[in-house]
Amino acid sequence: MLRALYSAAAGMESQQLNLDVIANNLANVNTTGFKKSKVEFQELLYQTLRAPGSESGQGNLLPTGLQVGQGSRPVATARIFTTGELTQTGERLDVAIQGDGFFEVQLPDGSRAYTRAGAFKTASDGRIVTSEGFTLLGGFQAVPPGTTNITISPNGEVTYSGPNGNTTFRVQLVRFNNPAGLESIGRNLFRETLASGPPELGNPGENGFGELEQGYLELSNVKVVEEMVNLILAQRAYEVNARAIQAADEMMQQSNNLRR
Repeated sequence: MLRALYSAAAGMESQQLNLDVIANNLANVNTTGFKKSKVEFQELLYQTLRAPGSESGQGNLLPTGLQVGQGSRPVATARIFTTGELTQTGERLDVAIQGDGFFEVQLPDGSRAYTRAGAFKTASDGRIVTSEGFTLLGGFQAVPPGTTNITISPNGEVTYSGPNGNTTFRVQLVRFNNPAGLESIGRNLFRETLASGPPELGNPGENGFGELEQGYLELSNVKVVEEMVNLILAQRAYEVNARAIQAADEMMQQSNNLRR
């Protein structure tokens, strides 16, 4: 009965973390470029009371064993990098990636981070920056004074039109062998880790990289109905583990009330 108490308690702790992840997904349902997470669980160690294949006497082998588990635990919160729906904004510096890839930005400490949120702005000195003011890298050039129009093609070619004619250049995207291994640092940003592998640069629309869509933003890939179903499942799992604790407690109470 003590084993049942600890196993059910471990299950309740696992479902509490599951609920926290679901709540974060729902909280970011309208966050541009947000990628939802899911919790992956793993069973804990087993206590082997009788090993499978052990002898039962007279040379007979037991076809099955007798093992009791110790509950479950969360082992990972994996990001799901499916593409969210695109919504049209009409803003000339709103850019969505339709497919694989990230935008590369420079943080104030000089390090680099990666994002799918393409709501870019122009700084006072012409630099193209994120909503947080981080400089956009990957070949983006500062907007010269007097620019009247900015055109971004699906293959990454950017054209600035102004009094002195047109300036054309090409930008690049970044991707990783294991994007689920990226570290989330908030503010729609991810950081490279040993698990993600090194960044790979490439041109939009080539070699599996996604294309750019000017005047669009990528919405969160959170599906509210799916998260609500997961929320109900987590709630019921938490409830049934609580019932298991209650049942073990009642059995212990019955044992304590035994009389000769």
